[in-house]
Amino acid sequence: MPTLKLYLRVQLMIFVFGIVGPIFLAVYFAAQPDVTIRWMYWWGLFITFADIMIALAITESMVRTTRDAATPPPRSAQD
Repeated sequence: MPTLKLYLRVQLMIFVFGIVGPIFLAVYFAAQPDVTIRWMYWWGLFITFADIMIALAITESMVRTTRDAATPPPRSAQD
């Protein structure tokens, strides 16, 4: 559960920085069907997908760092 909370915090932060992707998608779906705004759909999908992948990568990195810091180093055979 702590990992989910961390992911949601990171995802919200990334969406604040990359809000243009969801805005493009919202405008595309709110507007009347028009060929001239088809680019908003594709760019909105690409940017939103990138935002999600970045948030997952940051979360994974933070969890790995925390897990590695909590794990004690292995003892040598000489100890």
